[in-house]
Amino acid sequence: MRESAKAGPALVGIIANPVSARDIRRVIANANSLQLADRVNIVLRILSSLAACGVPRVMMMPDREGLKVMLQRHLARRQGPDATLPAVDFLDMPVTARVDDTFRAARMMRDAGADALIVLGGDGTHRAVVRECGAVPLAGLSTGTNNAFPEMREPTISGLATGLYATGRIPAGEALVENKRLDIDIRDANGVVRHDIALVDAVISHEHFVGARALWKIDTLAAVYVSYADPQAIGMSAIAGLLEPLGRHEPGGLAVELAAPGHGEFDLHAPIAPGLTEPVPIANWQRLTDGVPHRVKQRAGIVALDGERELAFGTGDEVTITLRENAFRSIDVAACMRYAARAGLMREPCTVVQPAERRQR
Repeated sequence: MRESAKAGPALVGIIANPVSARDIRRVIANANSLQLADRVNIVLRILSSLAACGVPRVMMMPDREGLKVMLQRHLARRQGPDATLPAVDFLDMPVTARVDDTFRAARMMRDAGADALIVLGGDGTHRAVVRECGAVPLAGLSTGTNNAFPEMREPTISGLATGLYATGRIPAGEALVENKRLDIDIRDANGVVRHDIALVDAVISHEHFVGARALWKIDTLAAVYVSYADPQAIGMSAIAGLLEPLGRHEPGGLAVELAAPGHGEFDLHAPIAPGLTEPVPIANWQRLTDGVPHRVKQRAGIVALDGERELAFGTGDEVTITLRENAFRSIDVAACMRYAARAGLMREPCTVVQPAERRQR
């Protein structure tokens, strides 16, 4: 492969959520769970691709579910193809087995100067990374339950695309794409504001407690706000996608008001979890415009961010949701691989093999 134009060695961070795809939706929807050994194999495939691109070092988030232990046991062999894998440095940080680990790891990788982050998880994991990674672009791999943001893609290819970008072989203008997000602000009577973000959807629920966090009961929902609406998606964003499809890189978003059962304009049958399609009573929907706050009508309840209940609000609070375009960057894997093909990045001169008789002289 061609030499890198990047100054200095490339550095890639890997954040792998060891417990994604284990929420209650897996039970009620008959969906499968990704086992720990499968996650280790995904990381090994990524490391192999990064090595092929010349990435010498990788940082990883530690965990206490066993992923770190299993990966270290494998890497300790350093035999055959594994001998050329990048050095893996686990971050020196406390492990809480909560989302705070992802927040901290993303900040540490950002501050260490990572060229890119590879994220294994669902929408919630990717949201946590985006909150803290700043301008560092990410490549997402889907290992969660309801995944609208990360793509289902072979890790080998995602690793190659990330490695080619991180080593400077593919310029940012070709490798990266801008993404939208939703900003959620809750202002109380004293003017104090709580702020958070969602990558795909912010859902307003009538419930008043976070509880099991995951959403699946349609009769508890009041509204769905989305940054984009894919009719092929699984999860709450599928409701918007089946009403008015809107691409993840197209301008604008969508706000959908739900009705009480039997009181909507119509029922929309939407796949809200793997194996679970439910009738959703629709009242109305409208477009969201970049930078224009939309005030939530519901007077009290819960805001769920990318499928997980996160924020409670009361009658004295004002909740606004604002679409933000060009909010963060991600690696466009397909575009990277097309560029690699056009530019011949995966080619190198053949090694000349001398005939046996010539070698004996």
